[in-house]
Amino acid sequence: MTVDPYEIEDTSDWLGCPTPLDTCRHQLRMLENEVQELTLQLRQAREKIFKLVEMHAEAIGERDRLRSQLATAKAEAADANRLSTEIENRSNWELMAKDKHISELTAKLRALTCTDQPLGLPGDR
Repeated sequence: MTVDPYEIEDTSDWLGCPTPLDTCRHQLRMLENEVQELTLQLRQAREKIFKLVEMHAEAIGERDRLRSQLATAKAEAADANRLSTEIENRSNWELMAKDKHISELTAKLRALTCTDQPLGLPGDR
């Protein structure tokens, strides 16, 4: 079934029906609003990105500062450990020297007193 073009009713002059120009203007306004919204979103996204970049730079600065402090603390701990080892070694050598000296004095005392009894305090007997 074919419809004759003359039988199709022309509605272009009816009230409330947009003309092609009105339709184009409406589409143009919708596109303009969409572009404005996208521009606003883009601006906001750029601001957020800028803030993130600033935060990242601050975090890098903080990281570098903390790394420096950690390296300093490690060096101080190593120095303290080395000093502690030196003090411990010196103390051990001094104790060994005193023990040797005490042993020598004990041997001399035994030789002078001619006794093989262990020396102790008078109250120990």
